[in-house]
Amino acid sequence: MKSENDLATRNPFGVMDVPDPNDDDVMQFARSTAPDGSAADENAKPWSTGAASEGHGTIEGRWSSRWKGAADTTIPGDTPDKWKQGHGEAKIVGDRVHLLFDWDSGKRRGLIDARREGPRRLVGKYINLNNPEITVPWVGLVVSDERIDGYFAQGRVDFRR
Repeated sequence: MKSENDLATRNPFGVMDVPDPNDDDVMQFARSTAPDGSAADENAKPWSTGAASEGHGTIEGRWSSRWKGAADTTIPGDTPDKWKQGHGEAKIVGDRVHLLFDWDSGKRRGLIDARREGPRRLVGKYINLNNPEITVPWVGLVVSDERIDGYFAQGRVDFRR
């Protein structure tokens, strides 16, 4: 397994790669997940910290991030329904979008490696960089250069500017 110190990674951040970001679990989840990007979506209302103001006109650059749907046992009192907010960054390499993000005041990090399926749909997988045994399929919808709605089986990983 690669470590964060390995120089030969697929992702542009130089952290541990997401294993098998196009595996059968990802494809099965993608077939059953169809984000619509509606104004009623829970990511539609602005919630960003405002620190991610760069990058308009592209999804590359800094973002605010948040996720919910599982409890982070390293955070006292955390529950699956609580949002864990942080910062993120998106980089594009070919047809892949890599989203590195953090939470718990930067103590925890995750990486999403997703393939573009058309101009708005992203299909891939997430890895918890602090606990690499945790990987889950993820599907995102680029609603605009200020909003990416993201889904995994138990919940959400969203991005806003």
